[in-house]
Parts: sequence; C-alpha cells; structure tokens
Amino acid sequence: VQLQAFGGGLVQAGGSLRLSCAAARTITSVFNLHTMGWFRQAPGKGRELVASISNRGTTHYADSVKGRFSISRDNSRKAVYLQMNSLRPEDTAVYYCNAHNIPTSEHSWGQGTTVTVSS
Repeated sequence: VQLQAFGGGLVQAGGSLRLSCAAARTITSVFNLHTMGWFRQAPGKGRELVASISNRGTTHYADSVKGRFSISRDNSRKAVYLQMNSLRPEDTAVYYCNAHNIPTSEHSWGQGTTVTVSS
C-alpha cells in the first residue's frame, strides 16, 4: 500500500490541524483489509502510536491525545484522517500514516508530515 500524508504545519498552542492520508493507488477491497493508524516521532524520541482505526471503525488513542484528537476513515476514498484540536507544544513531531494489513500482518508507511506547535 502506497500512502501519502498531508496537512502538517505550524500552529500556535490551542490551535487545530487536520492530517490526511490517502492510499490512492490501492483498490478499495485491499484498503479495507487494513487497520489504519497515525504514529509520531518527536525529536530525540522513538516512534509512538497516536491513534488507530480498524476497518470496522473501532478506534484506539494514546492517553496523551484522548479527548483532543479524533481519527476517522473514509473507505470509499481510501483515506484516513486525524483531527487534532487543543494542540500542545509536546505534540510537535513528525507524524506518519500507517496501514496494517490484518491478514498478512504487513505494515506500510507514508512519508512523514511535520507538525510544529508553538507556545
């Protein structure tokens, strides 16, 4: 699965951003086999899971973003979104889109998109 992520940028603390990730070259039936997720990697830190959504719409969030971030997917568009509200400086990171093929356990990654939150 080829993934393209969009939507990063610079925002002040308390602001919002919406990240998008598209699997444009993937047929819908293949996209629907995947749990989609967003990970992030802050400078000097490891990559961590931010949020995920199964093909049935079951969501999971890291404790640090619960109540502030919302993940959604549009299977007809083969896309996943991350709405980020009430952003904090500690949310500053490179955000990566991930597709986890459940039957094969294969992971695909998009290029990162940088989110910078100023205080």
